[in-house]
Amino acid sequence: MIEKIKKSNRSGRRHFINKVLAGGIVSMAMPGTTMGAHIQSKKPKNIIDPDKVLRSFPENMVWGYFGADVPPKIKVKEKEIVEIHSVSTSGIPRENPKSFYSDNNLPFDDHAKEIVEIIEKVPPEPSGIRGHMLTGPVYVEGAMPGDTLEIRIHDIRLRSDYGVNHVRPGRDDLPVEIQERKSFVYKYNKDRTKAELVPGVEIELKPFMGVMALSPPPEMGRVSSIPPGFFGGNFDLKHLTKGTTLFLPVSVEGGLFTTGDAHGAQGNGEVSGTAIETSMILVAEFIIHKKEIKMPTAETPDHFIVFGLDPDLDEAMKQALSESVKFIHEQLGYSYEESLSIASTAVDFEITQVVDRTEGVHGMIPKSIFTKKKFQYWYA
Repeated sequence: MIEKIKKSNRSGRRHFINKVLAGGIVSMAMPGTTMGAHIQSKKPKNIIDPDKVLRSFPENMVWGYFGADVPPKIKVKEKEIVEIHSVSTSGIPRENPKSFYSDNNLPFDDHAKEIVEIIEKVPPEPSGIRGHMLTGPVYVEGAMPGDTLEIRIHDIRLRSDYGVNHVRPGRDDLPVEIQERKSFVYKYNKDRTKAELVPGVEIELKPFMGVMALSPPPEMGRVSSIPPGFFGGNFDLKHLTKGTTLFLPVSVEGGLFTTGDAHGAQGNGEVSGTAIETSMILVAEFIIHKKEIKMPTAETPDHFIVFGLDPDLDEAMKQALSESVKFIHEQLGYSYEESLSIASTAVDFEITQVVDRTEGVHGMIPKSIFTKKKFQYWYA
């Protein structure tokens, strides 16, 4: 009976999206316990029971980089549901991390203690590479160089009752009036649906993972998690929420998936340099496709998404346009000229972020305009 339920739940993208949007997927299977995996009990209603869990213990964290030589913290099979815990250390001083909680009238609870332990025990990369506090990598059995790894986002849950945003002067793209460095703590309402900056300013929480990456190729060595690349990373794409899918090219055996930089909410552009930086849980499923892609792509219930990534924003826009035209031509079957016409009349090009060294533009290709298409999984 369990096998029948599993097969039904994982039969394809359309079913996946419909089930997630409807409020959850049937709980499944007996959990595994591999390399730091741990199962929690007493989950709230509609919370998916994972097959494996990777907790944010110090030994499961990596500070600021990706690399083919980074040892995996957990091994998972294709189509297993994996729960990955992340933490945000944003705004917490390394010298006296406990002071952050007292200074901001926040409880020094178990989650706070976990963050402090991570700050105290996880070392930075010896060469000086800096970046985000990340969880992973996850080794996906069967993923090989040249494959495409599909990451289905079944759920994203907030772990804390606050998030932090920073304002820092000095960038040449900021208004000259910004003269003072400040950090703002956004506190969530009891339902964790809104975040308050000051009385009268409430931001709707729309959680997503800012960083989702596979390892770059071995010849690249270790790379910072700050600039995104063809292998994924710090996209800061606010559309990658519950019920969406990211596709990344596999460069090393097992893929080595790493995540972090969780955001409670963010505007396109992430113009101050940060979003509402917070701690979250990602619940994901990994699907291997024996087809090669060169650039990441994504899918929501309503759109296909393509990426443009370059240190020059104009070049990022050119790449996003090129990827849009290629996608509409190669995946949907229209001529290049028809594809450019469609891109000009229906595709929205949005600035993903302008603060990560490599800047981002994404193209939002609406499914609704293709009235004769029945969209299944487009790499099948």
